[in-house]
Amino acid sequence: MKSVYTTGEVAAVCKVSQQTVIRCFDSGKLKGFRVPGSRFRRIPRESLLQFMRENGIPLENLDSGKKRILVVDDDEAILEMLTELLERDGRFEVRVARGGYEAGLLTQEFRPDAVVLDYKLPDINGNKVCRTLRSNPAFANIRIIIISGVADPDEREELLAAGADDFLQKPFQIDDLIARLLQLVHA
Repeated sequence: MKSVYTTGEVAAVCKVSQQTVIRCFDSGKLKGFRVPGSRFRRIPRESLLQFMRENGIPLENLDSGKKRILVVDDDEAILEMLTELLERDGRFEVRVARGGYEAGLLTQEFRPDAVVLDYKLPDINGNKVCRTLRSNPAFANIRIIIISGVADPDEREELLAAGADDFLQKPFQIDDLIARLLQLVHA
């Protein structure tokens, strides 16, 4: 559970623009602090809770306790199936991306605990997505599971070297995926 939030995270939780959050912060309606030596604002959890209560913002948007999973695949049937099965499990909040570029954008916004990443994407391969995520220190704690129906043993080693934490061969059992996700995110 987070104890301090960025203005972007507060905006996502409160479902308002980041500029609105900044205005509320600057006017004193939302209590917090500035990061020393920068323009960045941070909002402690208790201040955010108070602000949400005072403004009638539903508290369920704040830290559901579920692990955030980003599923990246270009096959709509797989996205639908994985989303439904992971959400039905009850321990996961799921978002989907249909390509590497969209995965990058959603990773910035959603801040997943884990990414379930198809190796063969239309715009970029999984190993490139892994390297990109691993090159950003802000994403150091994100766990990555590659799923693929075509990767040979050499490609598996390359994916693990690129930063993947695990690999699942398609087709796989959803119970195997859930068990590996829970192990990787320590749920």
